[in-house]
Amino acid sequence: MSSHSKEIVVSENDLDELDHVNNVRYVQWIQDISKEHWQKVAPKKIREEVVWVVMSHYIEYKSSALLGETILMKTHIQESRGAKSTRVVEMFHGITNQLILRSTTEWCLVNKYTQKPMRISEEIKVLFS
Repeated sequence: MSSHSKEIVVSENDLDELDHVNNVRYVQWIQDISKEHWQKVAPKKIREEVVWVVMSHYIEYKSSALLGETILMKTHIQESRGAKSTRVVEMFHGITNQLILRSTTEWCLVNKYTQKPMRISEEIKVLFS
């Protein structure tokens, strides 16, 4: 399975009123790592013809992260069917490896020019399997 991971360090701009990472920031990080994985794996020709749009996010918050802590983010495609793909993103505390959150996002593949959903090709499926 093709996966992608990266580490980030929590900064002051990431925090909410309780000095925990703001939920909105987590959503941004979910989208960021998903896009990075796509750009890393998919050839330029494919990336120029299609775009992914979010249909739904489901996020389970398990723990919080604080200023200066390192978060390890991991993502992979769980399944693809038709025009839809389900991507999992997990975030772990960098030292304790405790799960901070797990998200599943349903994405739809869209033709960039017609802006209509399109079936995920075998070529794209193979890139992420």
